[in-house]
Amino acid sequence: MKNSSETLTFTLPLGSNAHALAKQFWRQQSDSQKAKQVYLNTLAVYAVNFYLNCMGIKTNWSASYSCNSIRQILADVADLEIPHIGLLECRPVLPKMQAIDIPPEAWSDRIGYVAVQLDESLQMATLLGFSETAGTGELAVEQLRSLEDLLAHLTAKTSQSKICIPRQKLGNEPKSKIQLSQWLENIFEIGWQSIETILGAEQQNLAFSLRSNSHSLNSSIKRAKLIDLGLQLGNLSLALLVAITPETEQKVGILVQLHPIPGETYLPPNLKLSMLSESGEILQEVESRSVDNYIQLKRFRGLPGESFAIQLTFGEASVTEDFVI
Repeated sequence: MKNSSETLTFTLPLGSNAHALAKQFWRQQSDSQKAKQVYLNTLAVYAVNFYLNCMGIKTNWSASYSCNSIRQILADVADLEIPHIGLLECRPVLPKMQAIDIPPEAWSDRIGYVAVQLDESLQMATLLGFSETAGTGELAVEQLRSLEDLLAHLTAKTSQSKICIPRQKLGNEPKSKIQLSQWLENIFEIGWQSIETILGAEQQNLAFSLRSNSHSLNSSIKRAKLIDLGLQLGNLSLALLVAITPETEQKVGILVQLHPIPGETYLPPNLKLSMLSESGEILQEVESRSVDNYIQLKRFRGLPGESFAIQLTFGEASVTEDFVI
């Protein structure tokens, strides 16, 4: 952090995790100009997400428009969802830019705007400040308010929504279950993408190919989602992979794996992947070692209407995804 006479800024390096995520979205764009826009937007959102997590503020990037490939194609979006509060727009600022252009699609339905300056090599990001409104659609850098004002603004919004912090309680609030039956109709929740999108073309063929005795995986519906366990993993993201295979008598087979994202060779050791019953009982669990490049639960079956949860645990941090067949 840097604190001048009146302005507080925050600078962080943009490492392999940030660029791996930006490349995943970049690959989905056929237009080179749109691809560059999406790449820069992703780096800006990554930086703001990292900063807010450092400040103990819960975020939900996977539910944001900026994490939706269709929204990225149709609009210039760089938003970050703050649960129960709203969307925070994170606009990239290139060197020597004195003003930030806010696209019309982001003029409303935002709780604020954060300017993120990227250096020429895209290796460093600096949060310059924030504005509560989009103004006329152009924000002068010199008129931005301090990050201290941003934190005060979010605190006020939190108080208005009557949501209690600390953040770990926010993570335990009820959320909708992932409808696996809809996957069979090619309907997927936001954040669940193709394995190629998450892991890249080179690794997609390896996913689900090991430790499995099933010969029906070629007919499976396979999706992946980036999972962030926050500062416990140094803001490292992981890839949760789920495959669902129709079987006889209405049963479906389900296989779950956990992979590092491209650029990372191994999972961190002592990372637990668990399957929970609807009541929270651990039905099976596997723990990573220092040389594991992925871990996998034993393949299981279920009937329509049955519920289960998949939980990732590392130290005191945990993330749970709830499913219904």
